[in-house]
Amino acid sequence: MDLGIEGKVALVGGSSRGLGRAAAETLAGEGAKLVLCARGADALQVAAGEIRSAHGTEVKAIPTDLTDPAGVRKVVEGARERFGRVDILVTNTGGPPAGPFEAHGPEVWRRAVEQNLDSVVNLTRELLPAMRERRWGRIINVTSVAVKQPVDGLLLSNSIRAAVTGMARTLANEVAGEGVTVNNVLPGFTRTERLGELARRNAEAKGTTPEEAYAAWEAEIPMGRLGEPEEFAALVAFLASDRASYITGTSIPVDGGWVRGLI
Repeated sequence: MDLGIEGKVALVGGSSRGLGRAAAETLAGEGAKLVLCARGADALQVAAGEIRSAHGTEVKAIPTDLTDPAGVRKVVEGARERFGRVDILVTNTGGPPAGPFEAHGPEVWRRAVEQNLDSVVNLTRELLPAMRERRWGRIINVTSVAVKQPVDGLLLSNSIRAAVTGMARTLANEVAGEGVTVNNVLPGFTRTERLGELARRNAEAKGTTPEEAYAAWEAEIPMGRLGEPEEFAALVAFLASDRASYITGTSIPVDGGWVRGLI
């Protein structure tokens, strides 16, 4: 299937590793030009070089901190200097710390909001006007299955990603008539570095092993296994495509059936 995004410019947040890297790889495979950003400059340059070599596409790597509005402006300006525009925005940052309510003071909440809500709002604010003017754009927010079924121990993520969902659903209606779609992709338990960190944290708290943590998650998933980043990225690429032009305002899990809700 030709997704119709060859030559489109995609900005992918948190793209040095994990889900962001997988999304960038898949978009590159469809012929998109890439703007990659993450805080770690060395890992980002490695990812950019590997994607460029593997897919022969143009890649601009911009180390930045998306929790800082100045960092958002830096990556957007860099994208415009290199490519003149951004057609596809994939918002993605690392998840906030795990733990119960009592573990998170005001400063932790503030940082989590900056990381997982403000970064989405600020990137959208910078890029949406030009998308509306060109009457074509794709905004895809990477959130979590926690917005449909809260995950125990992830209070910050459960709370803040729900705010992103509300913003995206409302915005989708505001821009639907102008060729811009806004959707959320909800990864479930996926084999990434982030999940490895959660497995180690759970194991330390319970006096078990990371392998036992993985086994417990897999037991909750109807497919009986963790997801792979490439499976998640396939949906991102489809939502970024011309083929998905009539899909907007959705929040779609990629979770092997973990969410038990009807909608």
